[in-house]
Amino acid sequence: MTAGSSAYEPSMRDRVRALVALATTGVGQVALTGTAQAADAADTGDAGDAGDTLSVGAGETYVVATTTALGSLILAEGGTLAAPDGYGLTLTVDGVETGSVLTATLATDTTIAPGSYTGDLVLTVAEQNPATFAGVTFPLRQALYADADGVVTARSVTPALVGGTVTGSAAQGVRVTSTGEAFDGFYVAGGTYTITDTTIGFTGNGRCDFVGDGAAIVATGSGTRLVVDGVTVSNKGVERSGLVAEGGADVVVKNSSIQCLNGVLPSDYVPAGGADMLVVPWRLGISGNVRTTTLIGTDTRATYINSTIASETWGAFSTDSVSNARATAINCTISNLGDEGYGSFADGDVTERILGCTLDVGTYATIIGASNSTLYYGDSTREDVAQLNTDLELGLTEEELAALPVRSTTVDSKEFGVMWHGAGTLHITGGTVVTTAATTFLDKAVRATITVDGSEGAALDPGNGVVLQVMETDNPGSNDGVYTEPTDDPVKDGTWDVSAAHDTDTSAAFTDIALTGDFYNAMRTGRNMVLTFDASSVTGVLSASESRHALATITSAEYAQLGHVTNTAQPVVNNGVLVTLTGGSRWTVTGTSYLSRLTLSADSSVTAPAGSTVTMTVDGEPTAIEPGGDYSGAIAVGVG
Repeated sequence: MTAGSSAYEPSMRDRVRALVALATTGVGQVALTGTAQAADAADTGDAGDAGDTLSVGAGETYVVATTTALGSLILAEGGTLAAPDGYGLTLTVDGVETGSVLTATLATDTTIAPGSYTGDLVLTVAEQNPATFAGVTFPLRQALYADADGVVTARSVTPALVGGTVTGSAAQGVRVTSTGEAFDGFYVAGGTYTITDTTIGFTGNGRCDFVGDGAAIVATGSGTRLVVDGVTVSNKGVERSGLVAEGGADVVVKNSSIQCLNGVLPSDYVPAGGADMLVVPWRLGISGNVRTTTLIGTDTRATYINSTIASETWGAFSTDSVSNARATAINCTISNLGDEGYGSFADGDVTERILGCTLDVGTYATIIGASNSTLYYGDSTREDVAQLNTDLELGLTEEELAALPVRSTTVDSKEFGVMWHGAGTLHITGGTVVTTAATTFLDKAVRATITVDGSEGAALDPGNGVVLQVMETDNPGSNDGVYTEPTDDPVKDGTWDVSAAHDTDTSAAFTDIALTGDFYNAMRTGRNMVLTFDASSVTGVLSASESRHALATITSAEYAQLGHVTNTAQPVVNNGVLVTLTGGSRWTVTGTSYLSRLTLSADSSVTAPAGSTVTMTVDGEPTAIEPGGDYSGAIAVGVG
């Protein structure tokens, strides 16, 4: 096994676990020999010379007391290398971190795998960097640890920093490579640090992206500012994240490329949550085992400028469990390299801005996952970028601002646009174009607030002809849950007013835009769909409906079926549909639509396609649609 070896297969990991369990804690006959200097067999190691050979036999344990240089290491199956309590042990071969494997599937500690290692070897003994999430403490190891006082060498595996220049405030031109498991590149926990023109490449699994265990770059803690410029990250492995910003850190990434590919899960892993979440919950309708970038915690900020962020599946640009957070992407490419996954995730009290970006995604452009999330798709105008430069303290120079071209955001999705499984707000402006194979806006039984301003060219193009789908959630609630389609008819709730707008309703307002597509409210319980069209045209069905999945029962094996439904328009029960046309708007009705309220300004109209006529009944009575009219009740608008 050498520094160039690839990710360990599950069979190797399982074998290592068994060997570690069998290793004795006593002193074995351990030999450290070399042409320059030989050390006696002992239970603690001494700093060696580059030509030394360390051999650890089966059943032997060798405690490496201090950082040790070697020419070769022979670690037999059943032999163990260890560090003193409170310290971690890391092996580098020719500057590459290698050999480290997690001792069990959900263990937090690592050991050196059996094998023969040759080259420029260093066994680094460094203080553990404990990070805790959800009651689990992870003893992190990293190539460089920096805080407000600069680089902390006692916590750094400096032999993994190859080339370039490293100071107390910056690293430039460095290369960090890892083929082991659960090893970090840069960990910044205080002060200001800059990483430029650096390459990071990790192959092998990480452990927990909530603390960045296995990430290329981590920034943590209030008062921490990290600037990343001209950096390339290429990772492959379970939970082997590209960049994690958490705990109030402020991160600015410029002119960089961050890409993460899935790894191989341990054969005995059972999907779990919290600190043991190694895969995306299938209840989101996607799969994968690594997120490329993640923003976590209170007051955390991360801004990506002129950069590329790519995940194989799962997610590229993610926030999780945040409060008062800011996630911003300006003139970036955000993509899923596989056939599924999301571009961005807004979870909690976060303001997420995607300006002048290209999103090329598998399943969702964005998932809104919790209340108070606010999402903007728009242009990277000079004014907006300059304002963000001030508000977010980005530190962009006048030259950098001038060099950023003004671009519009474009979304291309193999399935959906934006999906809500938590309440949140979406604003679309500028020349944003959202092109999807399936529904543009998918709301799963939560308050979704949507505004779309088409005055500068914004456009929506749903491939399945549905602009907005409001539906009961099909989330089964747990990893081992099952979604079962209800077969009974919804029961009328006499306390729910279907003709009035409520704070909990889903609302969508469109200005100065031409829309073609249908809008359905398939909720069984009380939630209205409130639609407002101002100086706009809409061609399609706007209606209460019954929705149906292709499968009546959906388990984890059929996760890709989630969110995909067909609709049958039917009269309102508890799912009111309120439509307002103003500013000369026109609704061209293409099929029978069931509403609970219809309001028109004097210059707005409801029409039928050429060669047809539009009809309306209110509570069963034929009723003319008059300019300036306001109608409520059981409304059916059809085409004659």
